[in-house]
Amino acid sequence: MSRPLSTSAVSRRGAETLLARGPPPDPRASRTASLRASSTTMRAPGLRASGTTSREEGNEMRVTAVVVTYNRRHLLLESLAAVLAQSRAPDAVIVVDNASEDGTAGAVRAAFPGVQLAELARNSGGAGGFAAGMALALAGDADHIWLMDDDTVPEPGALGALLAAQERMTAQSPAPARPPALIASRVLWTDRREHPMNTPRPKPFAAKAERDAAAAAGCVPIRSASFVSVLVDAAECRRRGLPRAAYFLWNDDFEFTTRLLRGNTGLLCPASVVVHKTKTFGSTDVDPGDRFFYEVRNKIWMFRDRAPLAPLERLAYGGSTLRRWARTFAGSRDRRTLSSSLVRGIAAGVRTRPRPTDEVLADAGLLVPARNQD
Repeated sequence: MSRPLSTSAVSRRGAETLLARGPPPDPRASRTASLRASSTTMRAPGLRASGTTSREEGNEMRVTAVVVTYNRRHLLLESLAAVLAQSRAPDAVIVVDNASEDGTAGAVRAAFPGVQLAELARNSGGAGGFAAGMALALAGDADHIWLMDDDTVPEPGALGALLAAQERMTAQSPAPARPPALIASRVLWTDRREHPMNTPRPKPFAAKAERDAAAAAGCVPIRSASFVSVLVDAAECRRRGLPRAAYFLWNDDFEFTTRLLRGNTGLLCPASVVVHKTKTFGSTDVDPGDRFFYEVRNKIWMFRDRAPLAPLERLAYGGSTLRRWARTFAGSRDRRTLSSSLVRGIAAGVRTRPRPTDEVLADAGLLVPARNQD
């Protein structure tokens, strides 16, 4: 049985600073509270017992998994079953339901009563969903946050491999100044081919010492990653902030991970394997239709922001973006729609800026707890 999230789920200080703004009138808002969480007195099979991962006691770091879903109930249930069946299971699991209309929330409560379920009053896209889930994880005591889409099925050792890579990296002598800010999994499609949609961007001009340290940990250095199975350091997230919820979809993971990794270490861990069960095999430049608007607007927003990329990086990634857009147009069967989306995206990207994330989440019905600073 679900209940509204109580202030005991966050610190007293965080509870006192919850955003006062609620969602605007919405026909769906009456069917659900702004946020609901499953009973925390029950644990789904596979969840580790709380209290076994205290940093003060020197035990293992606490991992919170965040899964974002929208109208893909059956895929989500498969994903959650795989998450909870990990050889090293996460300590907590948060599911963010983007106002699904296919019975997702009820199915999660019935099948996984120990999972914390955040039901948003409206669809906030992948960007808003991950921002919401991370906000809830950061309000708690997570040391690491494991992010993934609802169509991601991790193999049994996926999380354990990510944590092992992190331990190998930090155990090296001399020890790095900071642990890796994020570690990404190897992403396959259903036929075991490498999925081109989720290929992390290698880190250009990585120093030999960084490459050697990554290789010793069984990894390679990367500059960005997708939200399809990536383990992020919670302390660094508290310093650098949440994903930009206003992006809605496309480039939210690129912006967030490049911002997180600027001046930090990011790794791809080939030993951690997940299957991304998209309908088709292909990258994001395969004829996107009117969703191309988000690609254009969000990329311009990102290039106007100084936080994610250094000046030379913006120049390099800007060139690669133009080449990818050209390939998208060349392979499209509906160039009129793409052209319209391009014009609208350029106009929106130049004339506007992203709304603050807390405002976007408040509109979706989530009152964001204040993040505890390290």
